Amino acid sequence: MIFEQPILEGICKILGEYASGSQITTYLAQVNISDIDGPQCTKWRRLYSAFAVYQNHFKDNTKILEYICLECAPSRYANNEDNFYKLLEQINLQLAFCGLELLQNGRIQKIDKAETISDAQKKATNLKIKLEQRDTHSMIFQYCKSELLQNNYFHAVFEAMKGLMQRIRMLSGSSLDGANLIENIFSKNNPVLIINNFQLKSEIDEHMGFCNLLKGLCGMFRNTEAHEPKITWKVSEQDALEILGMISYCHRRLDKAQKIRLIEN
Repeated sequence: MIFEQPILEGICKILGEYASGSQITTYLAQVNISDIDGPQCTKWRRLYSAFAVYQNHFKDNTKILEYICLECAPSRYANNEDNFYKLLEQINLQLAFCGLELLQNGRIQKIDKAETISDAQKKATNLKIKLEQRDTHSMIFQYCKSELLQNNYFHAVFEAMKGLMQRIRMLSGSSLDGANLIENIFSKNNPVLIINNFQLKSEIDEHMGFCNLLKGLCGMFRNTEAHEPKITWKVSEQDALEILGMISYCHRRLDKAQKIRLIEN
């Protein structure tokens, strides 16, 4: 197997952005690919020349894949997780057209070959990018950034729900949790927080609807996940996007919440 010219060029442009000239020298030497142009050339063109000559001669891309694994080793990005997942996504967008995927452990596996750009994007894009495209509330990323980058749907939902409960506690001053927290803070008769003027019947109904939404989210996702083993509670990507969208909506309503009484000790 060899890379087609556009794919090889795309890979080299990506790799050239994430490695220094000296690192490229080291990695090429480690995989025994001749450094045709040397450091006087731009980094991506230097890689392209080396890779193109190698695969044209050997009719094989094995050593190029070894290079990719070296430069994309997770240990290189221990102090810069964001860069690692950006690199992973960009490389996988190219590899998807070849039926390959670079995993988070730095190894490459075979996958179904992407036939279209949208298909490749689906295979490469992490959950964080998709949520950003939906203008998701920033609090979601604050509480479960690592899980989103790793496409860990189960724990992304779990941490986002924990984060929502924590924000309600911070805004209200309460130390309660779960349904007890929600019922106490958003009670109809004596609320601590209100999300509107809480005067007209329609405003009170909206407030109580928000309270019920919070309790529903808490009951369906927080409590279930807290007690069920992960293997028995499946959360798909679509599930995660829709659940996190609801949690994002709750954060937006909390942005304008008013505290109208103190917590009684």
